[in-house]
Amino acid sequence: MMIIKNLVSLEFYNENHHIRLTDYHLSEEQLQYTSLPLPAIAKCNEETERYPIVILYKGEPAGFFVLHGWDGVKAYWDNQDAILIRAYSINPKFQGKGIASESLKALDPFINQHFLNKKEIILAVNHQNVRAQHVYKKAGFHDTGIRVIGRNGEMFIMHKILE
Repeated sequence: MMIIKNLVSLEFYNENHHIRLTDYHLSEEQLQYTSLPLPAIAKCNEETERYPIVILYKGEPAGFFVLHGWDGVKAYWDNQDAILIRAYSINPKFQGKGIASESLKALDPFINQHFLNKKEIILAVNHQNVRAQHVYKKAGFHDTGIRVIGRNGEMFIMHKILE
């Protein structure tokens, strides 16, 4: 089942999202590759260059990720005009509706509006997480050829020039 584009939007995390994000559970397999929103938000509160973003579907929190500035980027890439996506996930209750694809399409305009000096998006995806790689490629991300070792093995560094 596909969704209509304008039903998915991105928003900076605020306290109104908190209660909905407490009922956000990922499988053990998914937790190998990402983290739950609340621990990621706690880390954002400790570091000024981390920005928690909520993916809304019909106005309800359906997913989450963090945009991380240069402190996150420099571990993978040398472009100070890039921003890193980390901790990306869709709540299992909302998976299979095309929300991931639509949220990634909404990412360029969101970054262009809120992070004026950013020209590129990067991310690290585990080599075993083939499903995520497919979604990212479909959204216009390209493999840089750079490999790093993460907590669960080899990760591919992917990037996309902002439109």
